[in-house]
Amino acid sequence: MIRAVAVLSLLVLLVLVLYVPSAHPPERFLAQLRAEHEAATAYWGAAPATRMLDRAMRMQDSTAEVTPIPTAKDAPSPASVNGAVSREMSSVNQRLFNNAYFRSVDALLLLASFRLSTLREWMPWLAVFVLAAVVDGGFARLIKAKEFLQHDPEMFALYASLGIVTLCATVVGFVLPVTLPPLLLPCVPLVVGVLAGRALGCFHRRG
Repeated sequence: MIRAVAVLSLLVLLVLVLYVPSAHPPERFLAQLRAEHEAATAYWGAAPATRMLDRAMRMQDSTAEVTPIPTAKDAPSPASVNGAVSREMSSVNQRLFNNAYFRSVDALLLLASFRLSTLREWMPWLAVFVLAAVVDGGFARLIKAKEFLQHDPEMFALYASLGIVTLCATVVGFVLPVTLPPLLLPCVPLVVGVLAGRALGCFHRRG
């Protein structure tokens, strides 16, 4: 059951992430980024909001370094190849990657990076609760083992599946150019932590 939920969730996630850039122009993602930066400035203050944006830009730069999409600086120099071949390769590169879809992909990644950076700002306060939820699940499993109580593999599968769906839905939410409720992002680690703790408490390892 868990494997089927994971595969289905990842397939839906992949389809949606590839579809969103084709449905929205890059200006839509950038406008949403500006709106969320203004909201972060009003909520956190100018310095934290600037730190979030700077972190998002650094994450975007890191993504650009590992992406397979070539840039102008990656094009071969005329000294190393024939001039006509170089011009043709440059033309193909422009047609393939310098279009609205890939510009939307870049803007989407920047918006997702900013939202991830915002979530990172919450983590020092949320980490304690998440850790407590996981530790509580571990103690519950230990107590069941000491008292010879039966573990519940069905409930483990349910909690694990809900955790997978929650994580995939979060990734989809990161790339949608819509305004998210301010307290939605910090709720995600809390929900995942509770589900992980409950799943751990019901986990049964077969001998």
